[in-house]
Amino acid sequence: MTASTTEIAFQSSQINGMNVHILPTEKFKTTTIVTMIEQALSEEHVTKTALLAMVMKRASARFPETKLLRAHLDFLYGAIFDVDVTKKGERQILQIYMEVPNEKYLSNEASLLEQAIEFVGDMLVRPYVQNNAFSEKYLAQEKETLRKRMESLIDDKMKYANQRVTEEMCKGEPFALLVQGRVTDLPKISGQELYQYFKEVTTTNPINMFVVGDVDQQEVSEAIRKHIPLERSQVGELQIASTAKDVSAEREVIDRLDVNQAKLNIGCRTQITYKDDDYPTLLLFNGILGGFPHSKLFVNVREKESLAYYAVSRLESHKGILMIMSGIDVSKYQRAVEIIKQQLELMQQGTITEEEMSQTRATLSNQFRELLDSARGMIDFTYNGVISGRPRKIEELLAGINQATIEDIKKVASKVTIDTIYLLRDKKGEA
Repeated sequence: MTASTTEIAFQSSQINGMNVHILPTEKFKTTTIVTMIEQALSEEHVTKTALLAMVMKRASARFPETKLLRAHLDFLYGAIFDVDVTKKGERQILQIYMEVPNEKYLSNEASLLEQAIEFVGDMLVRPYVQNNAFSEKYLAQEKETLRKRMESLIDDKMKYANQRVTEEMCKGEPFALLVQGRVTDLPKISGQELYQYFKEVTTTNPINMFVVGDVDQQEVSEAIRKHIPLERSQVGELQIASTAKDVSAEREVIDRLDVNQAKLNIGCRTQITYKDDDYPTLLLFNGILGGFPHSKLFVNVREKESLAYYAVSRLESHKGILMIMSGIDVSKYQRAVEIIKQQLELMQQGTITEEEMSQTRATLSNQFRELLDSARGMIDFTYNGVISGRPRKIEELLAGINQATIEDIKKVASKVTIDTIYLLRDKKGEA
């Protein structure tokens, strides 16, 4: 773990009330532009934000029909464009993604970069509206698409089980909400209300824009200043709910559906989030427990005991949750829970081999170094630092992982508490 790495070094500034982060690099033949609009995750906003993302990408004032918008993307040498939502802790993030070829590698002399920024500006400043409202035609179509997307969650049993355990574990917390929102909210949202909401979030909510590619910082800044003239004099701080919650008692929840393979998910509170000093050790903890094929869950639950078709763990880094997920034969439910708990106890006792430590450090190191080969990876890594309030360098994170001892892991493990054991099983037999 002594090999050096190049750091991710965005140049940040304020332009038109947005935080703009530019990373000039010759690594890529395309330019990636990602705009993140931050919203507090809440029942009031969650469906509107998800629906807004879908309506925004249908049209703009310059391209009032979706086919015209798509034709323009083709004109920009097949530019990639999308608007979507994601969840980071108690925040909902509306993301506008744009990727265009760099004109330096084309015979075209026109600036694709400026045209791409203008296109993003169309989404942020010049939406397609009729009578001070989003188009009712597009709104109705996107409501239907969003409804189907929410209702189809049950068809993917792995995702469904993860959402259900999150709902049960975080009942009463914003994090319990599905990022796509709630079906019951959809009929109440009008085109006029959604347009007012659009104006609110684009003028008052925190916005971070990232640009990565073989670009000139000054040229990018001028294009943003010219094509995205947002009026953002009233930008405020969001009221974000606390992520911490103590566990008073372990809960068991069992759902029954027509399934062939049961899903056993165990939600744990770690009391550690991205901004905390213990976060690098938590990454190491998760890697040894269930992050990789050499981890304890895979080796002991799946391979040695043959209790699961898969057994992994992953972190919700901005919420402080560790989720253990497995697919099991329902007849092995109690034994699987027992063996998974044994793996957590081994972590608390510090029963960890040098091989587990070294393999996990090496795998985490490779994962973070691979970020340097992905524009999107570098953006996401940096944005995690922005919203957590703790910007980190890759070397700093890797140093924390390398320096963490078994005693440090025991200390982190002592904070990890099982909150909810969730089983999605068939409709036969006893509970």
